[in-house]
Amino acid sequence: MAKSKPTRRAFLGKAAAIGAGFMIVPRHVLGGPDHTAPSDRLYIAGVGGGGQAMHDLGQVTRAKDPIVAIADVDANRAADAYKRWPDAKPYKDWREMFDKEAKNFDAVVIACPDHIHAYAATAAMRLGKHVYVEKPMAHDISEVRAMRRVAKETGVVTQMGNQGHSFPGVHRLRKWVELGAIGEIAEVNCWTNRPSWPQGVPRPSDTPPVPETLDWDLWLGPAPERPYNPAYCPRDWRGWWDFGTGSLGDMGCHILDSPYYGLQLGAPSRVSAETSERFPETAPKSSIITYEFPARGDGLPAVTLKWHDGGNQFEWPEELPKDKPLGDNDGGSLFIGTKGKILGGTYSNGMKLIPESAMEAYEHKDIEVESASKGHQLQWVAACKGEGETWSNFDYAAGLTEMVLLGNIALRTEGPIEWDGENMKITNNEAANQFLQREPRAGWSLA
Repeated sequence: MAKSKPTRRAFLGKAAAIGAGFMIVPRHVLGGPDHTAPSDRLYIAGVGGGGQAMHDLGQVTRAKDPIVAIADVDANRAADAYKRWPDAKPYKDWREMFDKEAKNFDAVVIACPDHIHAYAATAAMRLGKHVYVEKPMAHDISEVRAMRRVAKETGVVTQMGNQGHSFPGVHRLRKWVELGAIGEIAEVNCWTNRPSWPQGVPRPSDTPPVPETLDWDLWLGPAPERPYNPAYCPRDWRGWWDFGTGSLGDMGCHILDSPYYGLQLGAPSRVSAETSERFPETAPKSSIITYEFPARGDGLPAVTLKWHDGGNQFEWPEELPKDKPLGDNDGGSLFIGTKGKILGGTYSNGMKLIPESAMEAYEHKDIEVESASKGHQLQWVAACKGEGETWSNFDYAAGLTEMVLLGNIALRTEGPIEWDGENMKITNNEAANQFLQREPRAGWSLA
C-alpha cells in the first residue's frame, strides 16, 4: 500500500532552535493524561461548511484539534458550522482564506462540489498543507493526475473520503481472495440506489434571483458560466456534468473500492455503458456500466465488473433467499467465484460468504485484519502528526477515482471506450478524449 509522507514534524523541529536548553515537556506533566500540548495540535481549515463538510470537520475535531477558518460561498449554508466552531474565521473565498490564514493552519478538509476539489487541493498542497478531500478526488482524470503529482512533489499527508477503506471489510475481502475462499473470481456486480437527485433532465430556462447569501460566481469556480438556478445548488449539483459526477461519482469510490482493492484490479482496458435517454448536461436517470479488466500479474484472472444504478437490477443470487437483504440500503457488491460467492455492503462492510452455511463453515471467516480503529478522518489527523500513514492517500485513491470517472466517460459516449492508462488516452474514439480534461473558466488554473 502506497504511503503518504508526513511533514508536519519538520516545522515543529524549529522550536529546538530557541536554545540548547529547550525541551518539550510531556503532555501528561503539563496538564494530565487528557491534556493536549500545543505542539501536538493540528490546526485545520475547511473548504466547505455545510452538508458533508459539517460531518468531516466534526470527525477531525474528535481529537480536540482546532478549526481555525472555514470558507463557504454561501453564508447561510455554513451558518451551523460557524456556530459550532465560533473561533473559526469565516470566509467566502477559499483562495482568500489560504492567502490570509496560511501561517495559521497545517491541514485542510475539502468538502464541496466535485468541480472545486482539485483546485483547492493542489493550492493547499503547494502551500505545504495536508489535505483531506471528499470523494471523488476530482471532477476529471487530468485533475486526478495533477493532484497525485503535486502530492508526491510536496510530500504532504493526503486522504480521500471513502471511509470504507478504513473499515476491516475491504481488507478481509482481500485476504479471503488471496486464500482462494471462493476460487477464481472473474465476475463482480455492484449497485447503488442512486440517484436521489434529478438526472436525465434539460437545463432549466428560468433565471430566478441569486440568494443574497450566495456568491454564485465563486460557486461556479472553474466551471463554464451559466445563470443561477436552484436546480444546481445547494443540493442537486451532482447530476450536472459541469459540477458533479453523477451516481457513479457519488457512490463509486465507496462501492467499487472493495473490488478495486480486493481483486487488485488496476486500470480497465475497456468500458461500455447501457443507459436511459442521454442528455448533454446531466447524467442519465439509470445506467449499467461494464468494466473489463485484463489478467494481472501473480496469476490474477481477467475480470468483468458491472455497475448498476437508477433501479437497474441483476440476477438475484440463488444462494441468498429473497427475504434476506442484498447489500444494504445504499448499495453493495457481489463477487462470483468458481467455488462460491461473497456479498458486501456499500462501505465494504458486512462482507460474508453466501449462503450462510458457507460462511459458518469457512475456517478463515474471522481472520484478523488491520482497521483504522479511530476512523478514516482521524487516521488522517494522526498521520499529519507523524503517527502512521493514510490508506486512501492520493497515490491509492487516484487509480480508484480514475476507474470511476472512466465509467462516466462511457456514459457520455456512443459505443465502448478502450483505455490506455499509461498515456491517458482513449484509443478508439478520439472525440471521447474531450472528457478527460476541460479548459477552466478564465481566472482559474491548476498550474
